[in-house]
Amino acid sequence: MTATTPSARTESMTPAGSPGAAGPRRTRLRLPFSAWHLLLAPLSLLFAVPLIWLLLSSVMSDAEINRFPAALWPARIDLGGYGYVLGNAMFPRWFANSLIVSTVAVASNLLLGALGGYAFARMRFAGSRVLLVLMLATMVIPFQLTMIPTFLVMKRLGLIDTLGALIVPSLVTPFAVFLLRQFFLSLPRELEEAAWIDGCSRLRVLFLVVLPLSRPALSTVAVLTFLTTWNDLTWPLIAINHDTQYTLQLGLTTFQGQHHTRWSAVMAGNVITVLPVLLAFLFAQRSFIQSITNSGLKG
Repeated sequence: MTATTPSARTESMTPAGSPGAAGPRRTRLRLPFSAWHLLLAPLSLLFAVPLIWLLLSSVMSDAEINRFPAALWPARIDLGGYGYVLGNAMFPRWFANSLIVSTVAVASNLLLGALGGYAFARMRFAGSRVLLVLMLATMVIPFQLTMIPTFLVMKRLGLIDTLGALIVPSLVTPFAVFLLRQFFLSLPRELEEAAWIDGCSRLRVLFLVVLPLSRPALSTVAVLTFLTTWNDLTWPLIAINHDTQYTLQLGLTTFQGQHHTRWSAVMAGNVITVLPVLLAFLFAQRSFIQSITNSGLKG
């Protein structure tokens, strides 16, 4: 008679498919990053191809750029395009004009957009909702329909062929008012009520309580306004005639002649033009994403 030990008896009674059954363990592969990165990384590289091509073309010679098939890599670093652009006597003036117009547009949109957004978010007056709907409706009107009336208004004001013609139509945009209004709605009213109890007026509540909490939304408005104003070409092409009032985008078109175009200079000028916008977006990227997520909490 063979004696069975308790451990052997336990192993024989354990079903093969039970958790206690001995068998090969399945190890689950864990990535050090999110699985979405496997999709987003190739897409980001795809979107970066035009920027990389622009940067490489700016250090090529005109012969390499015009060659067919096009060269994918410069045979040698040629900075002739940058020398031509920076050596142009008007280029610093064009850069300064673009910077002035964009800076004034950003500052005015932050101030006037905050005032309008706070009024629509916290104040109830006769026709407020109708006025909000009408303001939002202007966002779907294409610029081609308002181009001629805007030109006539600027002409009556005597601003044609001056930087004022570029600044005045961009002082405040419906998008800035709407985005700030949506963000203000997501803020708790208790903070403003506490300030009112302490004797603050509406303006003091706005500037001392609401705006410090709205930095993500303000950063988003600043970046988008700067991007739109800096890259605008159509309206300066209509409103500006003299080259001393050209913006950077309008000035770059002078590098393209009817019979000959210095593509290396065009590419170098575009790199210099894109660089401020790219840096502004990179610095405000986190605030931009936070603003978009928070502004959709309340309607």
